Amino acid sequence: MIKFLDLKAINAQYQQELKDACSRVIDSGWYIMGGELEAFEKEFAKYCGVKYAIGVANGLDALILSIRAWKEMGKLQIGDEVIVPANTYIASILAISENGLIPVLVEPDPETFNISPENVRAAITDKTKAILPVHLYGLISPMPELIDIASNHNLLVLEDCAQAHGATILDKKVGSWGNAGAFSFYPGKNLGALGDAGIITTNDIKFAKIVRALSNYGSYEKYKNDYKGVNSRLDEIQAAMLRCKLKYLELETENRRKIATLYMESISNPNVQLPKVFDYENHVWHLFVVKVKARKSFVEYLRENGIETLIHYPIPPHKQRAYKEINERKYSITEKLHNEVVSLPISQILDMSSVNYIIEIINKWEGN
Repeated sequence: MIKFLDLKAINAQYQQELKDACSRVIDSGWYIMGGELEAFEKEFAKYCGVKYAIGVANGLDALILSIRAWKEMGKLQIGDEVIVPANTYIASILAISENGLIPVLVEPDPETFNISPENVRAAITDKTKAILPVHLYGLISPMPELIDIASNHNLLVLEDCAQAHGATILDKKVGSWGNAGAFSFYPGKNLGALGDAGIITTNDIKFAKIVRALSNYGSYEKYKNDYKGVNSRLDEIQAAMLRCKLKYLELETENRRKIATLYMESISNPNVQLPKVFDYENHVWHLFVVKVKARKSFVEYLRENGIETLIHYPIPPHKQRAYKEINERKYSITEKLHNEVVSLPISQILDMSSVNYIIEIINKWEGN
């Protein structure tokens, strides 16, 4: 079976480095908010092209704490509206409602799957205070247009970068376009920890200081609490692991792009719709997602031929019980995508013989 994602094999490449990093932390005797975290924050900020990076416990917390910091700064308040793509993973929307703000779902561009600037413009009201673009599947959103919209309407921009580490437009990486960027280092991400981890990027020093305090019980100084904060800290061992793996991210991204290019050039089955690509620098291929009308048949056919796939995501957020108050709303493009998308195997270690086999099997599928 060709696995969809083999995390054991991915991390085996750097096994000794990871073990050495772990030993370094153990031997230091300092396990939270120490030198490894400080070093990783600086290295990741430099990688993204921003001044500050603040490590947190996970990607959802990165989103929640960014919005919370803006509330503490008086830039957002309960009841404000935040525009977000309807076809995102639910975490993007949870972060908005968790802060008492109103998520305004808009349809994506049906070709790129990312948020549509045209639909963003149409959704803006007097209550709109922020845009939360999601760089879905590894493709950076149309940030120049979104930043222009935000500037014209005095809106904050929080980038959800969980799937797009290193994706670029005009030599600017994700996480450096908006007022802040939220990253996940969940183990399956392009840059994955060996557990949960996240980070927030920004050029705003006041925002960065407040986020750091909020993530540490609301405290700038031990036993003095300025905010009703939380415990959401990126620990030393995960920071050390991520420092090891960050060195290889660009090389691994190129490996993903080679696989994606082969898929794009060689999958010729008319029953399988390939993703739309305008510039390969814009995409880091966290996922390679195709659209298939007879999805159940396609997935079963691939499984029978030894190929594992996944569906990102089978149920859109507005159809989840958690958001039952909007279950009756209609987002036709989003619902069509969620009924047709299938993610093919792609990773930095997937060998080309497996890729060619996947292509061969897909091209033989009869589409029913």
